[in-house]
Amino acid sequence: MSKLVIASIGPASSVQDGGRPGAQRYGLVPSGAMDRLALAAANTLVGNEPFMAAVEIGPFGAKFTARGGAVRIALTGAPRNADIAGRAVTSDASATLVDGETLTLGFARGGAFSYLAIEGGVIGEPMFGSLAVNARAGLGSPYARPLQSGDELPAKTASGAPERRIELPTATDAPIRIVWGPQDDEFTDETRKLFVDSEWKISATSDRMGYRLEGPILKHLHGHNIVSDGTVNGSLQVPGNGQPIVLMPDRGTSGGYPKIATVISADLGRLAQIPAGHAFRFRAISMAEAQAEARKFAELLRTLPERLRAIESVDLNIDALHDANVAGHAVSAVDAGTWHAVSMVDIAGPD
Repeated sequence: MSKLVIASIGPASSVQDGGRPGAQRYGLVPSGAMDRLALAAANTLVGNEPFMAAVEIGPFGAKFTARGGAVRIALTGAPRNADIAGRAVTSDASATLVDGETLTLGFARGGAFSYLAIEGGVIGEPMFGSLAVNARAGLGSPYARPLQSGDELPAKTASGAPERRIELPTATDAPIRIVWGPQDDEFTDETRKLFVDSEWKISATSDRMGYRLEGPILKHLHGHNIVSDGTVNGSLQVPGNGQPIVLMPDRGTSGGYPKIATVISADLGRLAQIPAGHAFRFRAISMAEAQAEARKFAELLRTLPERLRAIESVDLNIDALHDANVAGHAVSAVDAGTWHAVSMVDIAGPD
């Protein structure tokens, strides 16, 4: 069996899959990928089920080396410079590392998380039905903590399948959509209007448990404490300081702050990818619209295999360059028949 050895990796990087749905009633944190579309796309590229475990890589760079055989991988999510032994690797595509080669990833650009899927999935022992890591709860496999230098990820030896790319919807800076509630009645109409009319930024103190927002102070009508009740991914709770927190996959299963709104499930991955300090807005929609967007998102996930395309090699031969007429007469340094002899007319010009 092959393996990927982590030569270096930054914080906020861990093994994640589709999470642990259905057990929140028992106090079990759901966890799972911050950007479910990017996870599903990476897995689809290497022939895995959409929500199999992969490596969720935070904003910093990383290096992975194949040992014991070839390893086929795919990279999606936040754009970043990437290469395998000096060969450029594009995002939203698969590639294969032969034994001894290293995949080098730079810093994320315009996003927060990338996903590295391995053909056959990350191998580990499921905990409550999932490999998803929640370090606070001590859950996850093969390492119940963030990944670090020296960790080894067992992998299926590459099948030799042709490499693929995937066509995903174009990224957008549109406002993050919300539905009001369940405790929006704890805020005045003016406060709700302030919430959707203002620009917000994600604090650098944010993590997989919650995204702390920086913006105007939201005032409560009846104080900031309520009887604790259940939360969901995307719950927008407002603590005593009036600065909202968006609850993310490693959140607690219940909370005692009023929740002014909830980010719709179709937009949660897009919110997760917003870099700290980048301004954005919210937009309120109806429950019916949110449900329609959830159905569209589910259909997008279902049809990901239909978005796969072959990676076409580009042959920059002399004839192709000549036909393109990009630089006049194209020549080859190793083919004297294409050279253009320099005459005195060329140097001095015509009389």
